[in-house]
Amino acid sequence: MGEHDLFQKIGFIGLGLIGGSIAKKIHTLYPDVTIIATAGHQETITEAYGEHLISNQNLCEIKDFYDCDYIFLCTPVKRNIEYLRQLKGNIKNGCIITDVGSVKTDIHEEVTALAMEDCFIGGHPMAGSEKTGLKNANEYLLENAYYILTPTTKTSPERLEEFRSLVTQLGAVALVLDYHLHDYATAAISHLPHMIAYSLVNLVHQIDDDKETMKTIAAGGFKDITRIASSSPVMWQNICASNREPLLSLMDQYLALLTKLRGYIDSSNEQALLSFFQQAKDYRDSITLPSVKSPTVYYECFVDLVDETGGIAAVAGLLAQYHISIKNIGIVNNREFEEGVLQLAFPDKQTLTRAKRLLTDNGYMVHER
Repeated sequence: MGEHDLFQKIGFIGLGLIGGSIAKKIHTLYPDVTIIATAGHQETITEAYGEHLISNQNLCEIKDFYDCDYIFLCTPVKRNIEYLRQLKGNIKNGCIITDVGSVKTDIHEEVTALAMEDCFIGGHPMAGSEKTGLKNANEYLLENAYYILTPTTKTSPERLEEFRSLVTQLGAVALVLDYHLHDYATAAISHLPHMIAYSLVNLVHQIDDDKETMKTIAAGGFKDITRIASSSPVMWQNICASNREPLLSLMDQYLALLTKLRGYIDSSNEQALLSFFQQAKDYRDSITLPSVKSPTVYYECFVDLVDETGGIAAVAGLLAQYHISIKNIGIVNNREFEEGVLQLAFPDKQTLTRAKRLLTDNGYMVHER
């Protein structure tokens, strides 16, 4: 028996960047497994069928998912909840329903209300990019990315392990969290930083002069800290609505901390300022890629890389062959709004440009942020 004998048919409700990437990886790993999908537009289904990714030529109805072993909900949270309600009573015994949303409380509460806790395991693949749609999906998107699983109180250990095994097969790194902790943690490390970035950009926009002096000289630190403000406004509107309470709590804590920092500056408390900055630096250094401990500015790019023996060595060897010096190298596990698995840092812009050209010419997909 093969590893996929536990599943013969998998359904996708939504086939965009994330759903499409998962489907493509499953199809590559298990070409004899039947995959069906529905989407917001017939064009998506036509495209997927043309790629031999799915078996259906037209949009599916809910009844078509009845005999699926897994069903992935890959639409916005509110739509996922609507589909969840339609699936109740229309799935076979043993089917696992999962989602790929970045916020978990709403859907878990609906699962409980529908008494579907024994067949649902929340999922959050922390991979993605600013690009969307099936046309940008690729089977390597989840390589070495964190994939958080949020089981219910009625999820059996066997079902959880079965799903964890599938996630691992996709190339991701599975982490199991309580859904409340998941939403609070993602609010802190993702949602709040986006709020700060959007606010800072709006502040500079509002206070800049007619000559746009601030916009003209904006570089380095400002661009680094506000890059994420280029994310989809609609997506972040939805995230704020879905993860409202944890986000508000953290915003209050952040404002209190900012007020404290303002007090240190106002009172010229140099020792308190030094302690404040040093504490932040020490913690930030501890969560950087393992070999990065220096504040030196490097020029970085990010490379899509299949998780296979010798993959990193091949990249490093190619660069070394052309005498291109790498200052830092590491795997990026959390790249929910990013692209590229392998992070490479170079000493200057010229070296970065040479490295990007060399890697691209040799078939690697290279991204720069």
